Amino acid sequence: MRVVRANMDGSDIEVLYQAVDAQNWCFGIAVDDGSKSVFWTQKGPPKGNKGRIFRMGLDTKDAEIQLLLDNLPEPIDLELDHASGTLYWSDRGDPPHGNSVNWVALADVSANNLQPKVLVYKLHEGIGLALDLKNNRMFFGDLGGSLYRANLDGSCKHTIFPDIGGAVTGVAYVGE
Repeated sequence: MRVVRANMDGSDIEVLYQAVDAQNWCFGIAVDDGSKSVFWTQKGPPKGNKGRIFRMGLDTKDAEIQLLLDNLPEPIDLELDHASGTLYWSDRGDPPHGNSVNWVALADVSANNLQPKVLVYKLHEGIGLALDLKNNRMFFGDLGGSLYRANLDGSCKHTIFPDIGGAVTGVAYVGE
């Protein structure tokens, strides 16, 4: 799997990152226009606690790839809150840090002092994530077929649909 960019018309396709083996396949991706960076997850082996989150600059050819977090359960989807400089992700791995939605302040990246925080837990293989920044909430799902809502700080978790009849593998939110 790869991280690729192109012009809106499909021209000038450029591979930014190419995974060599399946353990390093890219899953979630988020782009930060402000810092001209792209972030992505690599979930690692199932239940392996070898998941990682990376960042890479978009402005330069052969930009340095920066490992932000490692030894995560299984990070999947990424969302970025540009205004607050925070990164959210869903994680399918085992508890206590997996089956969760997590958060980290990107202001601490330069100090190599990232302190991730579990916001929501007790999911059934957490996957899918969308932020509604205007209303201070997030939506997320799990492979157990449930769809949830919570405040951005993880409080007030609410089950919207307890079982939609199949796994939830992605979530998108379109504002009101």
